[in-house]
Amino acid sequence: MSTLPIREYGDPVLNEVTTEIDNIDGGIAKLAESMITTMYEAPGVGLAANQVGVQKRLFVYDKGDGPMVIVNPRIVESDGEWTFQEGCLSVPGLSWEITRANAIHLVGFDLDGNELSIETDEFEGRIFQHEMDHLNGVLLIERLDPDQRKEAKKILRARKLELARSDPDGLHLLLGE
Repeated sequence: MSTLPIREYGDPVLNEVTTEIDNIDGGIAKLAESMITTMYEAPGVGLAANQVGVQKRLFVYDKGDGPMVIVNPRIVESDGEWTFQEGCLSVPGLSWEITRANAIHLVGFDLDGNELSIETDEFEGRIFQHEMDHLNGVLLIERLDPDQRKEAKKILRARKLELARSDPDGLHLLLGE
């Protein structure tokens, strides 16, 4: 299966709320398979559909037990707090201490249309919350305090300027060089 390009900070698709999937069909299964390949290649532990430019409510993840797919996920309960270092494939090379709920209850569907109900905490719960943020159009830097956000944006702007200087016509980026 081929990998898909991961959208990065500044791409407007990352700030849009995704739409529910009405029909879990072969196209959705193929998308999930490509997303899993992309997640592993990146490498990452989770990937939301809008991170590869598809505005559907779907994410893939692997907490170490093999890849899983969740369609139309919703967090129905959360409890406690847990602060942990967190990064994002759409903001490569940067990470911050982020506080999220420690325990959550997530519901959704698998690729066969079976209902899922997962109560989890810590690492897996963090993955779910991070990917749900993506599906809701929220990027990791929006979870930062104002000073951290300002510094993150400064770093990301500097990266874009460096890319523009090193590839002024965008040809290298277009050719994937």
